[in-house]
Amino acid sequence: MAQAAAQAQRTPQATIGDSEFDRDTAVTLREEGVYDAELSAGWTIIHAVNGGYLLAVLGRALGEALPHPDPFSVSAHYLTASVPGPAVIRTQVVRTGRTLSTGEASLYQYAEDGTEVERIRVLATYGDLDGLTDDVRTSAEPPAIPPRQHCLGPADGPAAIPGSSAITERLDIRLDPATIGWAIGAPSGRGEMRGWFGLADGRDADPLSLLLTVDALPPTSFELGLKGWTPTIELTTHIRCRPAPGPLRVSITTRNLAGGFLEEDADVWDSADRLVAQSRQLARAPRG
Repeated sequence: MAQAAAQAQRTPQATIGDSEFDRDTAVTLREEGVYDAELSAGWTIIHAVNGGYLLAVLGRALGEALPHPDPFSVSAHYLTASVPGPAVIRTQVVRTGRTLSTGEASLYQYAEDGTEVERIRVLATYGDLDGLTDDVRTSAEPPAIPPRQHCLGPADGPAAIPGSSAITERLDIRLDPATIGWAIGAPSGRGEMRGWFGLADGRDADPLSLLLTVDALPPTSFELGLKGWTPTIELTTHIRCRPAPGPLRVSITTRNLAGGFLEEDADVWDSADRLVAQSRQLARAPRG
């Protein structure tokens, strides 16, 4: 065990700009406002590509198309389920200002007959997080999560996480034991999910990867006693500041499941106890 720990310490961590996440969210400029992308099968849930990963791909294209570098607010409507393979992203600059710029982006894939199918449409505002003031006035507090070594990952459960697939190999998630009753057939019914989050290759978080983070934990519907795919209808994410290096803490709650739909509100905190991202999504509840 000591030898394995020493080997792990010698293994270099991936860095921002040089990681699997960066390679799999890369876009290539085809012509002005149009980018080619390859959606990786490594970020799939069951057979669909994870919505947070898709948001990061679109976010990277918008970051290249707009004059400001960082996502501030990103709102996405998921129109059809994306699948691994080629995609094209078309962007449009809506407005540019001194401190903020706004753009639209749509991701398309090809049907069997060769026609384009729009998968996601995004409206986003970008700025420069390094230019924000240090003034913080908040009543928000980091979630009360046990130390990481006392939380549980997929390998600690008696069975595989329902719906788990390739994406779990690329994430380092350790869930609060108080929110994993669903894994042993005893969901709490509270609609809460909390845990520590990082990328498995050790890459630190940045504003772009936070777009993945808000949609990476198991859905709160599991803890409501429902199993199965919980497809996102709409997801809005606010990036509040550039995250400090180190693991993130994520808290997600659902207060209202009605008419077959539920909301998920996510808060993401960095190692410096700062609220770095917030999101709300509307999702279709599983039928299980």
